[in-house]
Amino acid sequence: MNKLAFQLYSARNFQPFSAFYPVLAAAGYDSVEGYGGIYADLDDAAVEALKIDLDANGLIMQTAHFGLDMLESDPAKVIRIAKALGMERVYCPHIAADLRPTNRIGWQAFAARLEAVGEKISAAGLGFGWHNHDFEFQALDDGTVPMQILLDTAPKIEWEADIAWIIRGGADPFDWINRYGDRITAVHVKDIAPQGEAMDEDGWADVGHGTVDWARLFTELRAKTPARLFIMEHDNPADATRFATRSIEWVRNTLEQQA
Repeated sequence: MNKLAFQLYSARNFQPFSAFYPVLAAAGYDSVEGYGGIYADLDDAAVEALKIDLDANGLIMQTAHFGLDMLESDPAKVIRIAKALGMERVYCPHIAADLRPTNRIGWQAFAARLEAVGEKISAAGLGFGWHNHDFEFQALDDGTVPMQILLDTAPKIEWEADIAWIIRGGADPFDWINRYGDRITAVHVKDIAPQGEAMDEDGWADVGHGTVDWARLFTELRAKTPARLFIMEHDNPADATRFATRSIEWVRNTLEQQA
């Protein structure tokens, strides 16, 4: 069964979240995805308060992003937060530009770090994976591609595929779905505005109102991956409510037509 989620990072500029949860519930979202800034500094009582707030709005947090620093330095805290909020999977979402490897050996070493983190997280009964941006698809000097190095060197980690970032990285998402679809356990559903449009929103669009062929992508993703959690995201919406409501309406109608 497909579940439609909302990445809370999309509403980071529209606080408080407690006032936004009812908007998401009314729009028909099943789930939200958290990110590190929400809970990194919360104590156990505050995490429990967040869970109560989500429950009151009929929302669950199946997945979340945690920074690499916390994952490596305090995996016990990651696991404690994830369990308290009822998560099923956690994803490492990024590595800063100045810390990124610059060659194949460096990316292989980074993949080994992710694999080591994944062993600790999976031992607690949680899935663990990597969330991509665009830089993982830009070829290194020897022609190798960081995303392929990560997936091949760390065969146990999952992949939360951010399709629009794959496209912005100059790659073909259908090719990656064909080759690595069995690793994709969740999908970020994001759209790209036509060239020159929505510049005040960093060139992103509401889902279904941009240039990404999401109708075809949903067909491929449901056929070739185990992912059934589709997470709406917009990195810089001018209106988070507009983005949330327009996107889920289009996605829900599209999935119903394909059923």
